[in-house]
Amino acid sequence: MSKQIDIKWLVEPEEKDYPAAESYLGLIYDDKTVTAIVNRLKSAPVSRFKSKDIFRASGLSLLGVSNSHVEKDRKKIESGKLLSPILLLRDGRNGKVVIADGYHRMCAVYSYDEDGLVPCKIVSP
Repeated sequence: MSKQIDIKWLVEPEEKDYPAAESYLGLIYDDKTVTAIVNRLKSAPVSRFKSKDIFRASGLSLLGVSNSHVEKDRKKIESGKLLSPILLLRDGRNGKVVIADGYHRMCAVYSYDEDGLVPCKIVSP
């Protein structure tokens, strides 16, 4: 783990995060389902989960700091810029949590604090 650093977060996800989530989810679900999920994400309250738990629930591999997108988010963290909360989907059918938007942010955050609480919006399909 890297040095301990205070990671700052926006209160709500950025508007651009929803079309990004829609694009990714469109690879997994049909258009009607994706529209419903994104609408629920927009109105969902912000929750907080440890970064290590989000990774465990997602089953995704951790990208290293050599990934250009992760490095970009690490620079944001180091400069004190606010990160956008992560958008998550509980996929009960597959027993996983889908990171609909924010995978690179998650990897960057984990590199600093695997126990840190990550603000996110989470819904079920």
